[in-house]
Amino acid sequence: MSGSTKTMGMITVVALIAVTCYTVALGSSGWLWFGWVVLGLITLAMAATRDS
Repeated sequence: MSGSTKTMGMITVVALIAVTCYTVALGSSGWLWFGWVVLGLITLAMAATRDS
């Protein structure tokens, strides 16, 4: 894995924690979860293209 892919992975994990905390504190927001899913898919795509 390259450094940029690891960085994206870390950002994705931090974003998941932040969205989860927001959901617990203030209630669910579909847009935040949608944004996190998109971020996760981008991270997976980066990992898949770097490994091959």
